[in-house]
Amino acid sequence: MGTISACIFDLDGVVVDTAKYHYIAWKRIANDLGFDFTEEDNERLKGVSRMTSLDILLEIGGVKLDQETKLKLADKKNKNYLEYILKMTPEEILPGVKDFFKELKSKNIKIALGSASKNAMTILNQLELTNYFDAIVDGTHVSKAKPDPEVFLKGSELLKVTPANCVVFEDAEAGVEAAINGGMKCVGIGSPEVLGKANKVIPGFIGFSVAQLNF
Repeated sequence: MGTISACIFDLDGVVVDTAKYHYIAWKRIANDLGFDFTEEDNERLKGVSRMTSLDILLEIGGVKLDQETKLKLADKKNKNYLEYILKMTPEEILPGVKDFFKELKSKNIKIALGSASKNAMTILNQLELTNYFDAIVDGTHVSKAKPDPEVFLKGSELLKVTPANCVVFEDAEAGVEAAINGGMKCVGIGSPEVLGKANKVIPGFIGFSVAQLNF
């Protein structure tokens, strides 16, 4: 096993579950346009950019709109979403995450965020987690979407840790691929069927410890 000097975390679905808020925000847009948007439909939007998500939503509803209207709707969706996340509290941190962060700190393992979310700082502040992170890379710092490893490579660069000594925690297939593409180890959070390419897959952080980061 190489020495693990840093852990890089995706945000949505790993540290906190914001997926439900994205879903409700998109559902409101669909309902305003006169069609329904189910949780099953929402699966297609996971790990996808805002504009591509809107295109999928419109395709489901059979609605065609010009670019200007689409930009307004994407902006409206984000405002809907922000309404929800500004009400978030530290109770919404996923189980076991904070204990794991504390253990990493006690062992001097650096912590970075590698998230495509442009609202990552807002969410971390709401959860009172900002101080745990040695580096934060979010959607405002990157131009390439996962599976491109840009977001994770920037994290390792900011931490001054080589990619081979970083472990990425991800809940999406594109994120696992991004970690591998960046030459990093990866722990998948969720189902082995979806995240099989990860070095290790766990259902969540309860009972997970640094000792288990042996690859």
